This record gives sequence, structure tokens and C-alpha cells, in this order.
Amino acid sequence: MHSNAVMLAVVLLGNLMLPFITAQNEPKINASDQIILPADSSGTPVTLQCNITTAHNPHRESFWMKNGQEIPKTRTEQRNTAYRIAKPRADDSGEYMCVYTFEMAPNANATIEVKAKPDITGHKRSENKNEGENAMLYCKSVGYPHPTWTWRRVDGTSSADIDNSTGRFFITNRDNYTELNIVNLDINTDPGKYECNATNVIGTTAEITILRVRSHLAPLWPFLGVLAEIIILVVIIVVYEKRKRPDDIIDDDEPVGPMKTNSTNNHKDKNIRQRNTK
Repeated sequence: MHSNAVMLAVVLLGNLMLPFITAQNEPKINASDQIILPADSSGTPVTLQCNITTAHNPHRESFWMKNGQEIPKTRTEQRNTAYRIAKPRADDSGEYMCVYTFEMAPNANATIEVKAKPDITGHKRSENKNEGENAMLYCKSVGYPHPTWTWRRVDGTSSADIDNSTGRFFITNRDNYTELNIVNLDINTDPGKYECNATNVIGTTAEITILRVRSHLAPLWPFLGVLAEIIILVVIIVVYEKRKRPDDIIDDDEPVGPMKTNSTNNHKDKNIRQRNTK
């Protein structure tokens, strides 16, 4: 009984000491602090650095990852590793990780956050729809951390957050993308300016989409325009014919040939008299 108690105590003590021993054996990596990229895109190069200072097993190599994906051509056997961003932009922000591999131990890593204000890289400048149809507006951005998205209706100098009180507005957000769907468009209330707003801990940015809603008759406008031109042309022709001068119209009772003059008749009478005298 006594030996069993001693064995149990040893097992419990070992379990308690295991996390401490494991922590002592884990490699120690010195890494750069987080970096905040300037919003003005100054282009000053940024260098991320990692240095493995303590490892109970010899490391094999190291490489860099961004947002869970390995960055090509970054593998090296050096204890000190660096990744250089030559012309940093908001698109270069994200979660970077230097990873060390070992022959006889699990991988070790350190994380460096590169943060930037959101930059909206894609959106619809305008959307043209017919009343009763559905409209889809969207915005996508780069920047880290992922932004919080909001949609607003802009009216002059004021704006109001869009809600779904009418049951026709639906907003879908995921990371660096947002979408606003409006169903059964109303020509009287829905046209206007819609603003998507992206905000994170570094800053805020926004873009505007202009929504235009046309009448049901909009598809018929080209046909109606042509029809109107034809009607106007017919009216002009009819009015022109009605207003012709009477002299321009030939009277059916008048002879078609040229009229004989009095001089011709006198000449004929003279010839007759001459023949009679002979």
C-alpha cells in the first residue's frame, strides 16, 4: 500500500512538472515588434526579423509565412532570418510568422503583426436598375486587422446608417468584403448615394456608390422616341401639303398645250386675203 502511494505521488509530481520542463525546453525566438504602415504610402522599406536564441535541438531551417501561407523563396538555414518589404502598402499588412524546423523536435514560430488602415480597392461607382428589380452593391478592401463594415445612406451633408426596418435591405460582411443587397427597388425612395465604411484600429476609409432606379417604361423609351419622330415627320408632310399655293396645282379644265397668240391669228388672216386677190 505504501509503495503504491509513493508511485502515485511520483506520477502526480511528474504531471505537474511536465509543463514547466516542456516550457524550459522550448526554443526561444526574438522577433520584431508589431509594425504600423503609414497611410501615405511613403514607400520606406520595412524589415521583419527573427532570431532563435535558445534551442535544445539543432534547427534545420526557417521560413516565413503570411496569413497562414508560406512566402516563396524565404527558406534559409541561418539562425537569424529577415523578410524585407521593399515598398509597403496596405496590401502588405497581415499576420507574419517566422517558422523554425528541427530534426528531432516540433516546429517553433513567432508572430509579427503588420497593421495598416483599410484601403478600399474595389467598389461599384454606380448601379443602374429598373424599379422592382434587385440591386447588389459591394466593397472590398486590403488592410489589417480586418475592418468593421457599415453601410450608410448619404443625403447632402448628412448620412444615416442603413437598417433592415423595411425588410428589403440585407448586409453581408466577411473579413475584407461587404455586400449590400436591396430587393424590390422603389423608384421614389431608393435612388441616391450609398456609402460603405471600413474601420479598424488604425483608421477609417469610405467609398460611395450612386444607385439609379428607372421606370418600368425605360426599356420602351428608344422605341417611343423613334415612334415620336415618325409621327412628327408625318404631321410636317401633311401640313406642307395642305398649305401649298393654288397656282402650284394644275386645273383640269385648262388645255395642256401652249395657247395661240393674236399675232399668229392675224398672220394667217393676211395669207388668206393674199390668195383671194390672186
